Amino acid sequence: MKKQLLAWSVTSLFLLGGCSTTEEDKIAQVKLQGPEASYQEAKNAMKNGNFNGAAEMLSALDSRYPFGALSLQIQLDLIYSYYKAGDSAQALATIDRFIRLNPNHKDVDYAYYMRGLTNMESESNLFQDLLNIDRSDRDPSQSKEAFNDFRRLIDKYPDSKYAKDAKQRMVFIKDRLAKYEVAIARFYMRREAYVAAANRGQYVIKHYSDTAQVQPALEIMVAAYEQLGLDELKNNAIKVLKLNYPDSEFI
Repeated sequence: MKKQLLAWSVTSLFLLGGCSTTEEDKIAQVKLQGPEASYQEAKNAMKNGNFNGAAEMLSALDSRYPFGALSLQIQLDLIYSYYKAGDSAQALATIDRFIRLNPNHKDVDYAYYMRGLTNMESESNLFQDLLNIDRSDRDPSQSKEAFNDFRRLIDKYPDSKYAKDAKQRMVFIKDRLAKYEVAIARFYMRREAYVAAANRGQYVIKHYSDTAQVQPALEIMVAAYEQLGLDELKNNAIKVLKLNYPDSEFI
């Protein structure tokens, strides 16, 4: 009875302590409860939306039982918990470790998918999204990483249940990358760097021809070539505009 009371007391202290507990305390708690009970507690935390708490418990489980029967599922749940908790660095580190050590696991496609989601999330800004602030000119390196993650998933696992969503996200990312090029081209236009602006427009036409940014790219090219006195190139750009965007004010 005393042992049961002691165990209950330690468990209660762990639950009440929350984030104030140290990593050593969490591992001690996992050792006391056992892997199955601790894992179930972590799953309950995930179910209730407490992803920070779930990540702490799953991390302790991963440290205490790195080769246990539940170890791989714990790592997959840890990836998701880190992602939902907004801890991109830990999520990516856990994903990369899982892929490196388990390249033939049946759920490795999920790891690639979560890598893409995590990189997409790393670039988002809740404050800017709420205010509808357009920051197309911000560094798109995380978007490029996400695009490559999703492409890798589709190339390696075309029949994955995550492939369809990955393709849709790639379309969104391509438009984001094209917007960045257009934003930089407009910056060059303001600085009267017309050659650089035209080159950015050409880059959009070449690499992002299936996005909504083709029209502004062509319009920038028309304006840049006009400033440079390159009438033939300007007229060619106008012809393409007229053919595809007859309502453009640059025609």
